[in-house]
Amino acid sequence: MIAFKSIFYIIGILLSIIACAMVIPFLSELVFWKAKSSSAFLSSIFLTGFTGGALVLANKPKGKVEIKVREAFLLTTLSWVSICFFASFPFSLSKPGLGFLDALFESTSALTTTGESIFSRFDKVSKGIFLWRALLQWLGGIGIIVMAMTVLPILKIGGMQLFRSEFSDRSEKILPKVTQIAKAIMITYAGLTFCCWFFLRLAGMNGFDALCHALSTLSTGGLSTYGASIGHFKSPAIEWTIGFFMLLGGSTLLLFVKLWHKDFKSVLKDAQLRDYLVIVLVATVLITCWRFMNHPLDFFESFRKSFFMVVSFITTTGFTLNDYDKWGGFSNTIFFMLSFIGGCTGSTTGGIKIFRFQILFEIVKSHLRQLRRPHGVYIPLYQGQKIETSVAISVFTFFSLYGFIYLVLSVLLGLCGLDMLSALSGANVCLGNLGIGFGGFGPTASPGDLNDGAKMIMMAGMILGRLELLGVLVLLLPTFWRD
Repeated sequence: MIAFKSIFYIIGILLSIIACAMVIPFLSELVFWKAKSSSAFLSSIFLTGFTGGALVLANKPKGKVEIKVREAFLLTTLSWVSICFFASFPFSLSKPGLGFLDALFESTSALTTTGESIFSRFDKVSKGIFLWRALLQWLGGIGIIVMAMTVLPILKIGGMQLFRSEFSDRSEKILPKVTQIAKAIMITYAGLTFCCWFFLRLAGMNGFDALCHALSTLSTGGLSTYGASIGHFKSPAIEWTIGFFMLLGGSTLLLFVKLWHKDFKSVLKDAQLRDYLVIVLVATVLITCWRFMNHPLDFFESFRKSFFMVVSFITTTGFTLNDYDKWGGFSNTIFFMLSFIGGCTGSTTGGIKIFRFQILFEIVKSHLRQLRRPHGVYIPLYQGQKIETSVAISVFTFFSLYGFIYLVLSVLLGLCGLDMLSALSGANVCLGNLGIGFGGFGPTASPGDLNDGAKMIMMAGMILGRLELLGVLVLLLPTFWRD
């Protein structure tokens, strides 16, 4: 029997945390900016805090909370959906407020670090709403990392059990090591965010913009306080700073914990980090040369802008500098491919993740060698360790489902009236938690122009992509609900 009381108890705690987070923009609006929308935050704090507190009090266990594998699947999905719902209240209650569906889209996009925004008139949005949106991205980012390093390995989602022995408890119970790992991640994440804010201030940003963009950068969310995104500032120093910290946000954050403990050898030997940096470097050089040969640009300016956009796409952040649609077919093809790859496991990025491509490559290479020499024994290895059959099957299942769901989302968006390029790009935007794309999701487009059906499809895609597909799809199996 599923322990619903434990699930609702933890959801209540999470909602209480969200209510506490709402206090930050509420006090900022009330004390510093004297904005009328502070009342929207006050109402949202009451509704969210009351619901969270009621769930905690009604479902508090007598002993320790025990979450096993089946409960973890259900908790993972229900917690993200419920937080997205309650986090949308400030967007709908503020003035000028969004409709219910648009507000839910905005909160879902922020929490899943997708980075698509309904807002088109940024001058009409209060600072409190901008701050709340940035906080949601930051909280969603830390939630993603903790989930990837603790829950998903035990649930054996998409090959994540590969990281189980190093980062997770081996028993069927989920919670014992979560607090310990979450603490290390939180300190690292907060420290990097502060460093990003500090260097953005040195680069010339004001305190508020620096805070919002630091929160958006480390979470690879990509929501800016300006419609022109980072292109608004026209500052090479700001572009280099954000580009560098996006690159850090796309790497495995627990590697910084190892650096702190002077475990340099593990960091230098990390296969994901190595390939991640190589892909960024190669893509940047290719696009720089392409632009330099086809456009009258300074080489170093071309390199800077190419590096920024390459990192923005591969980390699925979604910050932009200008209309990259006009960079040419070669550049846009590379951008499109990078967005599917994504960053490293244990980062805040979306996409498929580099380690899955590495595992796929090793398995294919081993199979081709076996075809060449049928009597030989070729064992696929990942970082010197044998790739277990369960990991291989899990990775192949993830790739198959990712491709299938991508096609389904594309068809559904096409049925909602989007042209082929926009439908294909929109499916990638939501499933990969990307935030920028092509066609109707290009740098000058707004999802506010979509119809309600397309918005609901995209929200479902954002949740599916953020929870690594299998964590949601397993709930659709009738056998999941049988004791």
